[in-house]
Amino acid sequence: MGKRLKNIGLISLGMVAGVAASMQFSAMAQKSTTAPLPVEELRQLADVFGLIKSDYVEPVEDNKLLTEAISGMVASLDPHSAYLDKKSFKELREGTQGKFVGLGIEVGMEDGYVKIISPIEDSPAYRANLKPGDLITRLDSTPVKGLSLDDAVKKMRGEPNTKITLTISRKNEDKPIVVTIVRETIKVQSVKAKMIEPGYAWLRISQFQEPTVEDMAKKIQGLYAQDPNIKGLVLDLRNDPGGVLPGAIGVSAAFLPKDVPVVSTNGQLPDSKAIFYAKREFYASRAVGDPLAKLPEAVKNVPMVVLVNTGSASASEIVAGALQDYKRATIIGTQSFGKGSVQTIRQISADTAVKLTTARYYTPNGRSIQAKGIVPDLNVEETADGDGFNVLRTRESDLQKHLVNDKDKEAEAGKGKVVDELEEENRLVALAKKAKPLEYGTKDDYQLAQALNHLKGLPVKTTVAKIEDKEEGKESKSDSKPDVVKPDSVKPDAKPEVKKK
Repeated sequence: MGKRLKNIGLISLGMVAGVAASMQFSAMAQKSTTAPLPVEELRQLADVFGLIKSDYVEPVEDNKLLTEAISGMVASLDPHSAYLDKKSFKELREGTQGKFVGLGIEVGMEDGYVKIISPIEDSPAYRANLKPGDLITRLDSTPVKGLSLDDAVKKMRGEPNTKITLTISRKNEDKPIVVTIVRETIKVQSVKAKMIEPGYAWLRISQFQEPTVEDMAKKIQGLYAQDPNIKGLVLDLRNDPGGVLPGAIGVSAAFLPKDVPVVSTNGQLPDSKAIFYAKREFYASRAVGDPLAKLPEAVKNVPMVVLVNTGSASASEIVAGALQDYKRATIIGTQSFGKGSVQTIRQISADTAVKLTTARYYTPNGRSIQAKGIVPDLNVEETADGDGFNVLRTRESDLQKHLVNDKDKEAEAGKGKVVDELEEENRLVALAKKAKPLEYGTKDDYQLAQALNHLKGLPVKTTVAKIEDKEEGKESKSDSKPDVVKPDSVKPDAKPEVKKK
């Protein structure tokens, strides 16, 4: 595959390379090991440390060597485990609170350059008129070519009110665009809501943060204040990279029956073998009351559609999976990212930590989403002409060292759409050049329009994804014409039989 969008990150959200995790925070990790330490291997590590100190061409600080050794050891495990130095740990903690210092852009890597996926509304990048698809070629005087996404993100981070100059390459512009941006603290509202039309509401969650459940509850109350007789609700989780686990549980609990299991986890440690229920203690701290207590009763039964796409990952997959298992909502869109692992933050000093993958998570029916994702009930692409650049995005199963799906050994073959043909790739690039950036929740939102059709009982235009056939080494291709699916062809079945672990 040629121009893949690799390692999408959120500069404004304090994230570095990778998709946001379903995170749990833990106290100091002072756990005894059950196996003896590998003395010989540790002696070799000490020997290499001494060799570098004595023979390397320049003096190297002890702290640098030890920090890099820890970082490399953790990073070798899987794509989501990482050592968090003082700066990274601070950014992560701020990120879960919905308050960040940065430029306000979602970015990825393409052809060695930083590509702008989307500027956040009213951020410094938005006001500087940066656009989706722009390539950042220089950061101040430093060429981006050759930098990792992590390194590029770190250069764009900084203190509030400091400046950085970006050199931008934009399609259809002959000369580079040079723009100076002032970093600032950005407060990102993770929940948006509005009445799309009389009787039909749209609720969007862009990331799961600590305030998300409370913010969502307020938005839902506002929607019902506008229209107490809402006929249908669209929960939009497209391009939601995840976030904190309690947020996912709380959002699910708002729409599910009281006290039912939402998600379970399983790992090596006893405390990683757990079931999380739709109860206040699983999504709200004791210091606050139940943010869902004042929700109108109608929200438990309102007809629902959940929108997902390749950018929906982790905590958003927990929500979609739970609502799908209980037949509470119809899932519409394209196959999600497939991140079914939980990262626990273990502090190792006052200001450093390790983000460690400690468990896999499972839907109420016991499905593992790891490296597979949520498969929609109705596959609807981003536009009537196809899924645009979503089809080129990297999924969990594309990442090196990703965890396998322990429940479905065939999941590795189900990597969603695989586009290898140059002709198809060129078609998508040409389409993206012509298409204006999509703003979710507007009249031009094709997937949202199909979701509304489903809620109204009207036909839905669906497509069938191209799935790679690994045994044959070929693609399984569908007719490019959309199928029109009538709503009664997708019927809710019985409630799931929940498997407890």
